Amino acid sequence: MASGVDGRKKGVDAAGERQTYRSATAVVVWVVWLLFAVGNWIDLAVRGRDHTSAIAAAILLLVTGIAYDTAQRPRVITDDAGVTVRNPLRDHQIAWASVTKVDLTDLLRVHCAPAGERPRIINSWAIHYSRRRQFAADAKARRSARGRRSAFGLPYGTQPSDAGASTSSEAEAEKCVRALSERVTAAQAEAVWAGSTVPIAGVSEPAQAGAVGRPDAAQAFAGTIGNLGETGWLQPVRSTWSWPAIAALVIPALILLLVWLA
Repeated sequence: MASGVDGRKKGVDAAGERQTYRSATAVVVWVVWLLFAVGNWIDLAVRGRDHTSAIAAAILLLVTGIAYDTAQRPRVITDDAGVTVRNPLRDHQIAWASVTKVDLTDLLRVHCAPAGERPRIINSWAIHYSRRRQFAADAKARRSARGRRSAFGLPYGTQPSDAGASTSSEAEAEKCVRALSERVTAAQAEAVWAGSTVPIAGVSEPAQAGAVGRPDAAQAFAGTIGNLGETGWLQPVRSTWSWPAIAALVIPALILLLVWLA
């Protein structure tokens, strides 16, 4: 299922369990640059036979690696286990049990509180948000609503409830945050429903104490922990470097250096 205006949400599998959120603008930038670079490489291969052409080709390769890391890679992926925030050089895997909140500043932020660890905030490069542009869009919508009032002072056309509406990328970012927040709430509610003794970030554990001394409750608690552990709900936050993304920068830089010194 594709997303709306800006394509922030893209790619949902048939079961609707996996969703990918990314910027459609970044994808367009990546495709345009890739076409530009390929065209120039073809031109250099046909007409360029000197050292300067080799340097230009190496520079194009380096910029393509930068464009891949900053435009093509960043995305937010959700599935049954949790949220994966893919940034230019690092990947963050956050289990649903650790997610406490999703919000927006200049970037989308995932707040997490892993068991036994300090709370963390993971920023996503995939979704950007400009408060200034959103404020300007809201102000414009309010002025439009006031300007379309009838002679009797009764609004028509654009209603006051639409004053804050916007079709900008900021509005799409807000939709993405709402969708992620709903997924977080639903996931945590499902965990609590499956077994109220499962420790979920931000959720109290009154039922766990009540399970002491009751073999049936203890067995159910252990089974729930096992099931959620298998699906990745209780995994700690994992932050790893993306070696392909690093290679996309390092290898072109080394090629450029070798060509420059040749």
